[in-house]
Amino acid sequence: MSTPVDDPLSRERSHLASSRSALRAMREDVEALDISDVTANWVNAEALHHQIEKRIKALADLSDTPLFFGRLDYLHTPGAEQAEGAEGERFYIGRRHVHDADGDPMVIDWRAPVSQPFYRASKKDPLDIALRRRFGYTGGDLTAYEDEHLSDPTEAAKTSSLLQQEIERPRVGPMRDIVATIQPEQDEIVRSGLSGTVCVQGGPGTGKTAVGLHRVAYLLYAHRERLARTGTLVIGPNRSFLHYIEQVLPTLGELTVQQATVEDLVAHVEIKGTDDATAAVVKGDARMAQVLRRALYAHVTLPTEPVMVVRGSRRWRVAQYELDDIVRELLDRDIRYGAAREALPQRIAHAVLVQMERSGEAPDDRVQDAVARNSAVKAAVKVIWPAVDPAKLVLRLLSDADFLAEHAEGILGEEEQKAVLWTRPARSVKSAKWATADAVLIDEATDLIQRTHSLGHVVLDEAQDLSPMQYRAVGRRCTTGSATVLGDLAQGTTPWATRGWQEALTHLGKQDALVEELTAGFRVPTDVITYASRLLPHIAPGLTPVVSIRENPGHFEVRTAPATTDVVEACRELLRHEGSTGLIAADARVPELARALAEAGIPYLGPGEETTQETRLTLVPASLAKGLEYDYVVLDEPQAVVDGEPDERTGLRRLYVALTRAVSGLIVTHAAALPPQLASP
Repeated sequence: MSTPVDDPLSRERSHLASSRSALRAMREDVEALDISDVTANWVNAEALHHQIEKRIKALADLSDTPLFFGRLDYLHTPGAEQAEGAEGERFYIGRRHVHDADGDPMVIDWRAPVSQPFYRASKKDPLDIALRRRFGYTGGDLTAYEDEHLSDPTEAAKTSSLLQQEIERPRVGPMRDIVATIQPEQDEIVRSGLSGTVCVQGGPGTGKTAVGLHRVAYLLYAHRERLARTGTLVIGPNRSFLHYIEQVLPTLGELTVQQATVEDLVAHVEIKGTDDATAAVVKGDARMAQVLRRALYAHVTLPTEPVMVVRGSRRWRVAQYELDDIVRELLDRDIRYGAAREALPQRIAHAVLVQMERSGEAPDDRVQDAVARNSAVKAAVKVIWPAVDPAKLVLRLLSDADFLAEHAEGILGEEEQKAVLWTRPARSVKSAKWATADAVLIDEATDLIQRTHSLGHVVLDEAQDLSPMQYRAVGRRCTTGSATVLGDLAQGTTPWATRGWQEALTHLGKQDALVEELTAGFRVPTDVITYASRLLPHIAPGLTPVVSIRENPGHFEVRTAPATTDVVEACRELLRHEGSTGLIAADARVPELARALAEAGIPYLGPGEETTQETRLTLVPASLAKGLEYDYVVLDEPQAVVDGEPDERTGLRRLYVALTRAVSGLIVTHAAALPPQLASP
């Protein structure tokens, strides 16, 4: 039976086909560009060719990604004076801008101001919108639509079923964008300005990671030229997490954003060792910055003799007291150690030039540069303000008890000093068994010597787990830019996890940041988040529990599993459902479970590996579960997860993380008794 031509769904499908044709034409226009006659040299040609390649990639039509997901019918044309009775315009909202051969828009970028009411308009405040239409897709095919008549007072407000379906859609593969489902409170954060730093406290499933990534995409749209010069960076807790989120920005057309871990940022030395919790906490304390500064500037010595500069037949003497004044003035200016060292020979040379001018000579800048390079001046600078290698400085602090005691006096106690000292001092930087916290100290020392390059915007995810010194390392990367800080205090699982956002933001250098809290849960089902929230009074008293807005309560079950085969059977049971499944367990139990899965013939992946329709099970150590999500989760032995951490509070936080990775269903299996904190409140 044929579909009537005036059928709304047919018209929308026709617009989708036309939009795809227009996008293809836009791409072909770029591919056909001839730049042979517009570049002056090969360098410019190469740069332009690179820009064209990026543009072609940005115009890719992803067959399984909807080109547009919504439509807005305005009551009046935005920004235009209306004749009486005139109707407003209609705009299709999508992931990127598409225009026809005449330049008229067929799809409007979701970040454009005219698209904002798609996320913010409501019955109470329709924002001049007559109708908001959402589209449903199966694969890349448009299969449904749903209308909200916002200006019609007779139509009651309702929850969008398509919105719920999109939120609850099974997840296979990497993290998806949420551009079609951004909620008003999320949109406010996404569209906040570039100049300010925003900190988002969000419980599991509130979408804080997606909000941070979409904010990057929005800022690149609104401030593209500025951020193209200064750069953007997304910092995640580990490589598995970065791999999981790496496709979100490209699907939004943004291909240039860097991604890294904190360890990547401070990779000055090879990490060969580990610290115990006590040593790591002390090394991560912000007081170590004071110790490093003291140790560095202890290398500066006030001059004890004059400098004699010989030029031709003349000798010029810079007295000891003049040198003393120069050094003290540089110290008082509090500039970087390396910058002051570079300035010192020029200051000495300037003092010589003053004497030359008084004697009737007329020296110029070339003479001053020559005096600054004079061997006597170089020798004096080497003694007064010697070059310092940051890694060697940290090596000496960690190896030499007397050197550490001298510069940590009044800052670190004796026990703290003992905690950070190496029991087997290394002979060289190369042979040292550096730990992760040591690399952060070297980064701090490096910045004391030479200023770290600052980016335009930095997104820091899972920020609750950073030490004060790690916050400082990240803050150095955005001293002249802004940041988006994302985290959940209840999910802090390091011994040095932050106690409060204001303290963390101060270490970051962004104490004036706006702190926002997301409490609406879009990912975790009601029954699951309610069960996990039993832990909140024990791990983060005072935090608002997440309230799930999912209509589907999800599958939730706690069952006794005396044998490993029972855990495997639970996995097999959940794999009958569509979507991904994660088996999360205490790190120590992972090898045993891996053997059991292999014996049962169930293929599985490791965290960070991309799930496929053929292999939908991932075996996840609890220590790597943070930030990941699966449609279904089997959580093995909650008490073992708690016992796997240095203390109970950290263990319960790790358990909270593990319990909240499920999107559609959770089975908790246990042979040992459950932690008493999970008992009914």
